[in-house]
Amino acid sequence: MASFAEMIENITPEIYQSLKLAVEIGKWPDGRKLTQEQKELTLQAMIAWEMQNLPEEERTGYMGPQECTSKSFEVPNILFKSSDTLH
Repeated sequence: MASFAEMIENITPEIYQSLKLAVEIGKWPDGRKLTQEQKELTLQAMIAWEMQNLPEEERTGYMGPQECTSKSFEVPNILFKSSDTLH
């Protein structure tokens, strides 16, 4: 029996697209519903394949740069003043 890593190496872009569609609609191409275990394994296979074949911004779950927009300008702290201003 092939290992998980060997199976990932044998996934073509066409197979990847088929797996992705199956997860998205919850059915195999022949119309059978995916079981919870099949969904989990298919997602694992997709993510493993993406890590080897796609740039980060095209992978499942990519959310882009994460930075709070308030960091672009300083927000004064009106609740707690520094000890210098208390005296």
